[in-house]
Amino acid sequence: MSKALWWIVSVFVFLCVSCSHSGVFGIDDFNQAFPIIEPDPGHTKLRISREGLEAISRITTPIAAVAVIGPYRSGKSFLLNQLLSLSCYEGFGVGHMRDTKTKGIWVWGNPVEMDINGVKTSVFYLDTEGFESIGKSNVYDDRIFALATVLSSVLIYNLPETIREADISRLSFAVELAEEFYGRVKGQDVAFEPAKLLWLIQRDFLQGKSVKEMVDEALRHVPNSDGDKNIDQVNQIRDSLAIMGDNSTAFSLPQPHLQRTKLCDLKDGELDQSYVKKREQLKEVVKSVVRPKIVQGKSLNGKEFVAFLEKILEALNKGEIPSTGSLVEVFNKKILERCSKLYEDSMSKVPLPISEQSLQSIHEASRLEAFKVFDEQHFGRHHAKKSVEALNEEIEKMFKNFVMANQYRSSTLCEALYTTCEDKMDQLQVLRLPSMAKFNAGFLHCNQSFEKECVGPSKTVYEQRMVKMMGKSKSIFIKEYNHRLFNWLVAFSLVMVIVGRFIIKFILIEIGAWILFIFLETYTRMFWSPESLYYNPIWHCIVATWETLVYSPILDLDRWAIQIGLLAVILLLYWRCYGRRKHGSYSLLPLYTNGGSKDRHRSE
Repeated sequence: MSKALWWIVSVFVFLCVSCSHSGVFGIDDFNQAFPIIEPDPGHTKLRISREGLEAISRITTPIAAVAVIGPYRSGKSFLLNQLLSLSCYEGFGVGHMRDTKTKGIWVWGNPVEMDINGVKTSVFYLDTEGFESIGKSNVYDDRIFALATVLSSVLIYNLPETIREADISRLSFAVELAEEFYGRVKGQDVAFEPAKLLWLIQRDFLQGKSVKEMVDEALRHVPNSDGDKNIDQVNQIRDSLAIMGDNSTAFSLPQPHLQRTKLCDLKDGELDQSYVKKREQLKEVVKSVVRPKIVQGKSLNGKEFVAFLEKILEALNKGEIPSTGSLVEVFNKKILERCSKLYEDSMSKVPLPISEQSLQSIHEASRLEAFKVFDEQHFGRHHAKKSVEALNEEIEKMFKNFVMANQYRSSTLCEALYTTCEDKMDQLQVLRLPSMAKFNAGFLHCNQSFEKECVGPSKTVYEQRMVKMMGKSKSIFIKEYNHRLFNWLVAFSLVMVIVGRFIIKFILIEIGAWILFIFLETYTRMFWSPESLYYNPIWHCIVATWETLVYSPILDLDRWAIQIGLLAVILLLYWRCYGRRKHGSYSLLPLYTNGGSKDRHRSE
């Protein structure tokens, strides 16, 4: 039993020792610097360091962060130690002592407690890895700069001697980057709350200018009366800093001592007293401008700050980022081309021609889809404005081409349909057997086919032409119809006289034909004018009979007139030659007979 108890105690002690070394039970001494962000082995992306986040997540009060950013070996770590009143041996590692120990972003574990507008606030100081050092990509530096911009309440931009154009460009890009990925985490409609920007120029002489005047002059637009593209680019970089607005200030700090490598061993009394005085002023400036970190109108405590940091870092690592050495528009160019191609492909699938309203609707839908993809993939809110304008111009240009193509194809289609109907109307004008019913059927078919098949912007114009052409054709047809029908009936009556007299020898047919002929040629001319004839009920009966015989949905006599005529001739010949032999001369019909031959036979 005692042996088993000894094993249990041994295992428990081992686990306690292991946990204490691994940090499971927490950090005992927070009075030191901890890494919160570290580079990956390739020095291109960033990763979380849990050790430093524990120092932040334990804080329950609102948090503010003061971050110092600047070039490699520009004295950032020394400056932070000065602001915290720490020596180089107590605070952040200084580059020339520890061979650039600051990799990624570090935090001082013990925050400075301040009362800001009646709110107890824990202020953390962040040291960042300097940019432009050897063995790193620009993308890595940009991520560090952007992350510091997003996290900090006060961003101290530490610059030696003067402000270079590259410094402005890098800051502009960092603000753009921070705003972009803040939007990706919190939503594009959420306003980005930038940090208070403090330009810190470390130099001894300003040549009669204040540091504020120097900063204002550096950020002022460069005149560009000649429209130089390079100067436009320079001014665009300055425009992107408009989000900082009045949220920035400037401060100058003289060099603490000529022997910079011995700064860590010097006491305040050995430093340049003008530096000491300005350093204390700088501390007060930082205290006066620092505010709790606000995200979407809410201050963050330790755990919320860490969660926000993790989300921003994930977005930064996941997103494709251009380097500051290239314009954002250049980065967005490929995305712009893809979105333009997406719009073009979508519109090319539309079978032209279509109505203008339909084309406009499809254009709007395709445009929205293209801009949706662009919004998801493009980089930057300010720099990307020109890319957005370029995409919109490109889409409008392509849409105009589609409108012209739709206009052309609509015109071609409607012209072909118009010509077909015109030819059809011309054919109906010269029917062998004039038929109002057939004309009306053709007229209706033309109207329906044109209305159904003619689409697009040209339809209105061709509809007007169709109305004029069809109205004219119908007017001409009606005018000629009665006259042609009258002539046909006269000719028909004469033909039936001949048929009844000499071919069929059917006296009733001959009599009926003579009555029709006399009525048409004599009675109508004596008692009716041609115009009054056409409005007479008798004439209407004749027309109705004619229409019934000539055209019906089953039989179109005009189309089959020749065939039917030949068939009738064959039947007549058959009846005339063979029918009477087979059936004899007896008939119920009153036919003509050869009476003279019978009388001669009787006399004989």
